Amino acid sequence: MNAYSAVASGRKVRRIGGCVVLVASLFLTGCVAADPLADQATAGSTNYVAGDGSIAEYAPESRGEPLTVQGTLFDGTRAGSQEWAGQVVVLNVWYAACAPCRAESPTLAALHEDFAQQGVQFYGINIRDESATADAFERNFDISYPSFEDRDGRILLSLTEYVPPQAVPTTLVLDREGRVAARVLGIADENVLRTLITEELGRAASVADETGTGTGTNAP
Repeated sequence: MNAYSAVASGRKVRRIGGCVVLVASLFLTGCVAADPLADQATAGSTNYVAGDGSIAEYAPESRGEPLTVQGTLFDGTRAGSQEWAGQVVVLNVWYAACAPCRAESPTLAALHEDFAQQGVQFYGINIRDESATADAFERNFDISYPSFEDRDGRILLSLTEYVPPQAVPTTLVLDREGRVAARVLGIADENVLRTLITEELGRAASVADETGTGTGTNAP
């Protein structure tokens, strides 16, 4: 069974453009920045409701340009896409008071530990919290990967092609070229996200073999 089949098995799938979109009702609705969003959806003034539980996988030939991300981590370090060049990366948009963010945190912490030795880098993008709040959240849920402080929304703005402003949590899986390979809107299910990451690691290894650049996951 290929990775797409493993993700999509037993669920309704829609194909849109160059990606596969999976609607999975088992995901909880994501946090929204304000209650009026739900009112707008009910009134028919918007076609999008935050955290709708969909999963999109983008075929390599249909992926867009590499993401350019630059910001400051909560420890004061400047970081961005140049630090993860050549790596498979997971980006998660969150904030501490978001109940679905809290619900998915053990999954993200566990997957980070599982994939760290394979060179997969995890980064959070926190859109609301000050350092003390974010630190408390990370200690409480044993989150050991770093997060960007993005209260000014600059990083989120750079991701608007893939992350609707109200969609928290959202998780992106980037390929080794820095392009979005997959996206999860709403809570990230552990088995689904594991499959998406494993699929991209396998593709990266296959490309390395074909091009003679080596099989190690840390090879640029």
